[in-house]
Amino acid sequence: MSIIAWVVLGLIAGFIASKVVNKSGEGFLMDVVLGIVGAVVGGFIFTFFGAEGVSGVNIYSIIVAVVGAIVVLWIYHAVAGRRAL
Repeated sequence: MSIIAWVVLGLIAGFIASKVVNKSGEGFLMDVVLGIVGAVVGGFIFTFFGAEGVSGVNIYSIIVAVVGAIVVLWIYHAVAGRRAL
């Protein structure tokens, strides 16, 4: 996949995962970064269990990326915690 495809997939996955995990999102750049990392993590998770990983910008890959991004966001929130403003 091209860099642009990874960014688009990461944006979609990060946005959806942020809405699932904390309802507010982490900001545009953080959503994209966590989405891309989540796509990679989701690919590893799905491959570990014998399924196909991310294969392009399609519905299946978006689902894989969202699952991975949810895992990454959950870990991110567990490590970072709630910070006082």
